[in-house]
Amino acid sequence: MAAVKFEEALARLETIVTELETGNLSLNDSLKIFEEGIKLSKTCLKMLDDADRKVELMVQDKEGKKQLQAFTLDHDSDRGT
Repeated sequence: MAAVKFEEALARLETIVTELETGNLSLNDSLKIFEEGIKLSKTCLKMLDDADRKVELMVQDKEGKKQLQAFTLDHDSDRGT
């Protein structure tokens, strides 16, 4: 599968789910797009996993050492406010 952006892969995956839910496709067509959906799902999961690893590598403690931390949206507590 050629390089695809996460958002494009996810949008196509959502389209596939909708098409399969309608039940208007032949068995052969359903199997074909189901297989495409499985490949897209694996691609999306790999991209998310890769992004997660990049975030982990970017988190550093005050001494500049890499330290894994749980991500939270509450940034004010980090600033002491």
